[in-house]
Amino acid sequence: MSRDIWAVIPVKELEGAKHRLSPLLTPAERQALARVMIAEVLDAVAAARGLAGLLVVTLDPWARKQAERIGARVVTDGARDGHTGSVNGGIRALLAEGRFGMITMPGDIPAVTPAEIEAVLAAHPGDGPGFTIAPAHDEKGSNAVLLSPPDAVPLRFGDDSYFPHLDAARRQGLEPVIVPQPGIAMDIDHPVDLRLFMALPQSQGTRTRAFLEQSGIAARL
Repeated sequence: MSRDIWAVIPVKELEGAKHRLSPLLTPAERQALARVMIAEVLDAVAAARGLAGLLVVTLDPWARKQAERIGARVVTDGARDGHTGSVNGGIRALLAEGRFGMITMPGDIPAVTPAEIEAVLAAHPGDGPGFTIAPAHDEKGSNAVLLSPPDAVPLRFGDDSYFPHLDAARRQGLEPVIVPQPGIAMDIDHPVDLRLFMALPQSQGTRTRAFLEQSGIAARL
């Protein structure tokens, strides 16, 4: 694929990561889980064909090392402004360079595969303006969003962003292309998400599943 599409992965500072898993996991377990998931997502993105490059938006030293390990660029603009602010920081960097498009995903979808990312890229229309999205399993979150140009639609992430993003795209005159993918859909924010992840066939063979089993977390679910 010749289109100049870059991936933008926001990674917030990992101290206190995944606090919504507090009822089940200790702070150390939450940070360890976050690291395993982020590394798994970054490896999947790095292996996906059709991307021109990868930006990791972060101020976290460990995340910076992971980005450098896979040859990604690190952007700090917006990294302390939440998920939306971080993605917008990546978008600003890409706009300044005149890039064609941007795909963004969170770091907590460890069942994602390179093939799923490639499917989202392949579904994106033509060489002009477009909006392609892969929703979360509950159709609340926006787990992969592909825009061309990178600022084609104003983005605002949160617990209920999927349908608002569809509406935002239509207000810009863009009909959303919706590409559900089981691995992309399975984000891990709450204890119930861990149970759903363990039941997902695609979780087999992931490092995240191995971590959950070896740490004893899976036995608590």
